[in-house]
Parts: sequence; structure tokens; C-alpha cells
Amino acid sequence: MSDTRPFLIIETGQPVPSMRRYGGFPHWIRVAAGLSEREVESVDVERGADLPAADRYAGVLVTGSGAMVTDRADWSERSAAWLRDAAHDGVPLFGICYGHQLIAHALGGEVGPNPRGREMGSFEIETLDAAADDALFANAGPRFVAQVTHLQSVLRLPEGATLLAKSALEPHQAFRWGTRVWGVQFHPEFSATHMRGYIRARSGALYQEGLDPVAAVAAVRAAPEARAILQRFVRMARA
Repeated sequence: MSDTRPFLIIETGQPVPSMRRYGGFPHWIRVAAGLSEREVESVDVERGADLPAADRYAGVLVTGSGAMVTDRADWSERSAAWLRDAAHDGVPLFGICYGHQLIAHALGGEVGPNPRGREMGSFEIETLDAAADDALFANAGPRFVAQVTHLQSVLRLPEGATLLAKSALEPHQAFRWGTRVWGVQFHPEFSATHMRGYIRARSGALYQEGLDPVAAVAAVRAAPEARAILQRFVRMARA
């Protein structure tokens, strides 16, 4: 029987100001995941909201953020403790960017600045051997395109985690912990419009770092397979 409980989206930050006209991260994730409004509840932990009981939900998704996990903000550490308990209780979890890093941190991994620098734009993601029998990544193929924007990374995976994917600038693009917890550094909820908007919003920083935002915008491509991974998480949690 299908699990009819709603999904919880843990909101850990807001889009860059120029992109907020498209809504917040919970809206972007809900639409990309193919969920209706009645199938989702969201809680804004960055602004101090308390997290509800995890067993009320079919699954939990954790958004990206402009914050840094290494700042160890009170709201972030409280969320990490909640996620650690939920993971050990078998709740399906899916972390995106900051959420990916926060889950890794919660389960004993290490997060810090990416030694390869900023990764931003449409990047090719390479799946690893372990992805072949993973519930979310088995059908992704050897390579797929995803939208990426981050400065920090998971430097060391939690004990017992399985590495599923990497990219040229990020060795830990995706992992699974146990059988029901995933983290992805890329943004499956980003459309090409979202990605171009983010690059333009960060163009000053990109120029300062010796990167070319004009070329990055021109190179943005659609990323349907990344979105399909998010949708497979929803189906897995429902089942």
C-alpha cells in the first residue's frame, strides 16, 4: 500500500534575492519532485521554526542554503541532531547541497571549503560502480548533467556511507547512507532558468575568482536526469 503521509521539506535558506520572484526553495523542490501542495509541509529552521516529529512524514527533503555548515549555527546543529535521529529511525531522507552536507555532518562526516574552489553551472556528473544497484541512481546512466553551485563540500563521508557519484571538481557529488538516506551536492530542483539566474547573481565573485560567468551562462543545459533522481526518491518513499 502506498504511504499517503505528506513529505516534509526542511527549509535551511532562501534563494538569492534576484530569484525569489520564482518562490522559495520548498516551492522549487515540490514542483521538481512532482508533488502537489497538499502533499508537502515545510518548516523554516533557519528562521527558528521547530521541527515536528519525523514519523508524521513519508519522507524528508532538506534544501540548499547560502549558509555554511561549518558555522555551526544553533538552528543548523539542532537540525543535524534531528536528522541524525531520523536517519537512525529509518526515515527516508534526501539532502540537497547544504542539506547533503548537513546530513553528512549529522552522521559523522566532515564538511569544509571545497579545496578545488567554487563549482557553479551545468556540470557532468559521473556515476560510480555502486550506483548500479542504487534505488535512485541505477537508471541515471554512466553520466548525466546537473545544476551545481557551492563553495563547501563533504570532505569525508560518514562511516558506512556509499559513494554514488562524482564530478571534475567534486569527488562526493552523491552518497547513500543505509538504504533510505541520500545526499546530493547538485541541485535537482534547479531549472536552466534558476541556474542562469544564480550565475548572474554571483558574476562579481566569479570574475574575482578568475571564472567567466558569461561563458558559464552560455553553457547551461537542461538537466532532466538530475530531476528524475529527485522524483525517484519520492516514489521510493511512497512505496
